[in-house]
Amino acid sequence: MKYTQTSLDKLENLLDELEYVVRYERGTFQSGYCILEQKKVVVLNKFLQMEGRINTLMDIIPQLNVNIEFLTPESRKVYDDVIQRQEAADADSNSK
Repeated sequence: MKYTQTSLDKLENLLDELEYVVRYERGTFQSGYCILEQKKVVVLNKFLQMEGRINTLMDIIPQLNVNIEFLTPESRKVYDDVIQRQEAADADSNSK
């Protein structure tokens, strides 16, 4: 995934379809983000640059409970891409 505003918008739209609210706030987040699962809110450090925002959202999405049946075809493609990247990263780290 390229580090562009369009890529960030696609990830934010995916979360929107999953009924999560993405907020950019100031705070002391150890990992750069916080997930409020019960309220379906994802809070990212507002000082993250675009690349950091994209990487953080790509880290968050595989952790969420997702019902892929409710996703549009475009969001499903984005979701599948994120999951494939996560699986590849996991496989890569396990082989080391």
